[in-house]
Amino acid sequence: MEEQPLQQILDRTVFETLFKEHFKELVFFAQRYVKDFDTSREVVQSAFVTLWEKRETLDPTRNVKAYLASVIHNRCLNHLRDHKKFNANLLSLEGLSGSIAQTSDDLIAKETELIIQQAIDELPEKCREIFLLNRFEYMKYQEIADHLGISVKTVETQMSKALQHMRVRLADIIGILALMAMWNAN
Repeated sequence: MEEQPLQQILDRTVFETLFKEHFKELVFFAQRYVKDFDTSREVVQSAFVTLWEKRETLDPTRNVKAYLASVIHNRCLNHLRDHKKFNANLLSLEGLSGSIAQTSDDLIAKETELIIQQAIDELPEKCREIFLLNRFEYMKYQEIADHLGISVKTVETQMSKALQHMRVRLADIIGILALMAMWNAN
């Protein structure tokens, strides 16, 4: 799907073309999560309906592909949460839930920490320094600017770049963690 801003979908013909060209590809994307063709089709149709209904209120510069992928991803996670086939009570009866959950949580925490650290390490040096000061030292933008002798605008620009990088780099893991949080909540 080409980079296409949302502002172009206000036109019904463009919207219909977008739907026809990308529906099948998005169904396959959804099917990676829900493993059911019919459910995948429903999720994608619902995402397109939402796109059409909200077309006038969405950020017009936002990428259509990113928006649809995000909506579909979230709806797939919601579907999995609402229709989970895994029964925690069964494991509990068998005395397995605690040990399996703890081992699994430890492994996931270590893997998540490693992936986050790798994503941070990939940032350019100055960008990484600003990101770490803000997120781990809890410094405000003005404090970072004063500390490093740069403008607040530079701090804002670098943080924007860092956050975009982190969002892209951690997109898959965020979905997995959200899904796990939903399972653990029930």
